[in-house]
Amino acid sequence: MIDLKNKNAFITGSSRGIGQQIAIGLAKLGCNIVVHGRTRQSCEKTLGLLKPFNVSTYCVVGELSDELLVKQLVEQVNALGISIDILYNNAAIMIPYRSNFWEHSWDNWLDTMRVNVCAMYSLCAAFIPKMIENGFGRVINLSSGIMHEPELAPYGASKWAVNKLTDDIAARLQNTGVRINTLDPGWLQTDMGGPNAQHPVTAVLPGALAPAIIDDHGPNGQHFSAINHHLDKDFFSKINQ
Repeated sequence: MIDLKNKNAFITGSSRGIGQQIAIGLAKLGCNIVVHGRTRQSCEKTLGLLKPFNVSTYCVVGELSDELLVKQLVEQVNALGISIDILYNNAAIMIPYRSNFWEHSWDNWLDTMRVNVCAMYSLCAAFIPKMIENGFGRVINLSSGIMHEPELAPYGASKWAVNKLTDDIAARLQNTGVRINTLDPGWLQTDMGGPNAQHPVTAVLPGALAPAIIDDHGPNGQHFSAINHHLDKDFFSKINQ
């Protein structure tokens, strides 16, 4: 397990939900946090929750649904004048449940893939080369354990695309200090997961941090589960202080 103190983490979709929990968990480990949301106002709650920790915090804003907007988001991050050591590609969208699963429109498919896959790819492309140059990086792409749900076909297919792309990128990072892996956060009570989900959103910790603290020669192109991952008791107590 590595020390994340003074590392810089950029977490997409960290204005609420899973991303917000990951931001808090990393801050407890001394990691500086770049919070992301659609608007500055949406980031305020997370920024407030991070105040008790002795870390630097930043806010960047923007949509992930358009290539130009993603480029502008990257420019905002670069303008902060810090290196990104840890990237959590957490933000995603899910189109409404279709009881008639043949009714997913092409727009549903394309909108989902733009945010869940294309934006993730662009952010990896923006930050991984510098991580390689610096000799350190952790990239965590949020996936899903969703299965046998054609009613949510665009979302499910996008997450399988995330798995495949992560595996392919990992093949080019084997001999570097950068590790890229996927993380299934589990079915959580978030705006996307709904109130009937199996676990509260806080259950994503500490397991969601496991792929960020692996050693330089640790897992690469592997799949982590936040709910089922077992971390040592000392680490668990530190996150829950």
